[in-house]
Amino acid sequence: MDIFYHPHMDREIESLIERIHPPRVCIDNDSCRECTVVKVDSANKHGILLEMVQVLTDLDLIISRSYISSDGGWFMDVFHVTDQAGKKLTDETLMLHIQQKLCTTRRKGNISSDEDDETTSEPYGCDGPHSLQNTALEMTGLDRPGLLSEIAAVLAELGCTVTSGMAWTHNDRAACIIYVEDALKAGPIKDPIRLGHVQEQLQNVVEAHGDIGERKSVRLRNLAVGRTHTERRLHQLMYADRDYESCRACHGESSGEHKKGCDGTHVSVSRCKDKGYWVVNVRSRDRPKLLFDTVCVLTDLHYVVFHAAIRSKSSMAEQEYFIKHAVAGACLDEESERQKLILCLIAAIERRVSHGLRVDIRTKNRTGLLSNVTRVFRENGLSVSRVEIGTQGDNAVGSFFVTDCSGQQVNPNIAELVRQECGGTVFTDHKSPYRVPKSSSSSLLAMDETTNNLVAKPIVSIGNMLWSQIERLSGSFGSIRS
Repeated sequence: MDIFYHPHMDREIESLIERIHPPRVCIDNDSCRECTVVKVDSANKHGILLEMVQVLTDLDLIISRSYISSDGGWFMDVFHVTDQAGKKLTDETLMLHIQQKLCTTRRKGNISSDEDDETTSEPYGCDGPHSLQNTALEMTGLDRPGLLSEIAAVLAELGCTVTSGMAWTHNDRAACIIYVEDALKAGPIKDPIRLGHVQEQLQNVVEAHGDIGERKSVRLRNLAVGRTHTERRLHQLMYADRDYESCRACHGESSGEHKKGCDGTHVSVSRCKDKGYWVVNVRSRDRPKLLFDTVCVLTDLHYVVFHAAIRSKSSMAEQEYFIKHAVAGACLDEESERQKLILCLIAAIERRVSHGLRVDIRTKNRTGLLSNVTRVFRENGLSVSRVEIGTQGDNAVGSFFVTDCSGQQVNPNIAELVRQECGGTVFTDHKSPYRVPKSSSSSLLAMDETTNNLVAKPIVSIGNMLWSQIERLSGSFGSIRS
C-alpha cells in the first residue's frame, strides 16, 4: 500500500508517527575524503527539509552537495558539509550538537512560518504563555540613503537599546528586523502605550520621503524567543513587499539554457509528466546559505520537495528540485505562475549577495550605538546595503556593507571615522567572494576580474550625487522632536 504525504495531517497523528519512527541522524567522516556526510532519516512533514538545512546553516557549515528524497511518508536526506575553512568536522562536541539539534528541531515543528508567526506573536502588553519574549521591529519600504540611520536615531531617542538586527536591500526595496530592549530595564517593552508611540514615530520616518500609495510597513511587537528565524522572516517580508517583481531573468531562462561562461542566476521550470512533478533547475554562483535561501522560497510558496540534487562545482552551484504544490489542485500550468516562481527564486538568491565595502565593528554595547555608527556613514554620503548586528556578552559585534551614494568607490578610511566615534575595533574588508549578477538592476558595483575586488561602476547618477550632498549637510542639524 502506498503512503501519500498530506500537508494538513492531524497533529496528534503526526506526533504518534514521530514517536513510533523517531528521526535518525548519522554523521560519517569515513565515506568521503573531502567532507563530512550527514544523513537524516525521519517521518515526513511539510517544511522538514527547510528545518534540516536551517540547522546546518545556522552553525555556519558549508553544504557542498545534498541528495533529498521524501516521496511517500518518509524523508531521507544526505548533506556533504565542511566548516568555513573547507575542512571536515572533527570536533566531537560539534557533531553531537548537530545530532541533537536535528532531532530536537524535527520534534518541535516549524519555526517562523507565516501561520506560526501570527500565532506566536503577542498583543501589546500581553505576557502570553511564553516567559521569554523579544520586542521586534519589522520594517519594509523604499530603500534610500540614511533610512537605517534615521530609524536607529528614533530608537535611541525613545530609550530603546538595540540587541541584534539584520537588514537587506534589493531592487530599491529595504527590509529589516531589529530586536530592542527597554534602555531603563532589561527586557521587552511591554507598555502598550509606549509601544504604540515608538511604532508611530518609526512610521513617520519611513513615510517621510515616500510617495502617496508607496508600499511600506512598520510593525513593532513582542515575539516568543526562539520562534522566529530572522533570515527566513526577512525573506517573507521582502516577498510580501514584492521585491521580486523587478528581477530580470538571464538570457535563455525559459529553455533552461545558459550562455557558456555566464555566471548569472538561471532558473527554469519544466514538466515531468510521467510522475506528475514540476522540475526546477537553478544555476548560480555558489555562496554560503544558498541552499537555505532557495528552500525558503519553495517552502513559503507551499511547494513540497519530493526529490532534489544539489552540488557545487568550482564557483558555481547547480540545484535540481522535483516539486508539487501542497494545495490539492494548485499547479504551475499557468505561465504566470511559472514566471512568478522563477522571479521569486532569483530574488531569494540575490537578496543576500553582498555589495559594497564591508565594515566590521566590535565595541562595548550601549544605547545609541547603532545610531552613532550609521550616522557616520550617512554624514559621509554612504548608504547601507546590508547589515548584521548582535551582541556577545557586553560587546556589540556587527558587519555593515556600505556603498557610496554618488556611485564612487568607498574610501576604506571610513573605518577610522567609525572607530573615532564608537571606539572598539573596526576594520574593513574590500574583498568578497560574491557579486550581484550583471542582470540585476540594483547593483552599483561590479567585480574587478584582476583583483577580485568590488569596485564602483563608472556610472554616476545626478540624483544620487544630490542625495549624497544633502545627507552630508543633514549631519549638521539636530533631530526634530514631534
